[in-house]
Amino acid sequence: MGLTLLTREDCGLCDLMQAELRSLSQVLSVPAVQLVDVDSDPELQRRYGLKVPVLLLDGALFCYGRLQTDELRRVLAKRAPC
Repeated sequence: MGLTLLTREDCGLCDLMQAELRSLSQVLSVPAVQLVDVDSDPELQRRYGLKVPVLLLDGALFCYGRLQTDELRRVLAKRAPC
């Protein structure tokens, strides 16, 4: 499972979501988060440019704008090995 955080430079909400993910990783097993500048790829910019920050889970849209912490906890707990 992989998490990708689409961000852009000088984006306060992007910084906040990144900080929330770091904080969550202190109490829960969170996969490494790949940071991608949405403006580095024309397709990403077209698709997600107005929604940043965007969190992708296994390449699919998970949330944007604000981190849905409770839902992410639920999904990660469900995927955790027994």
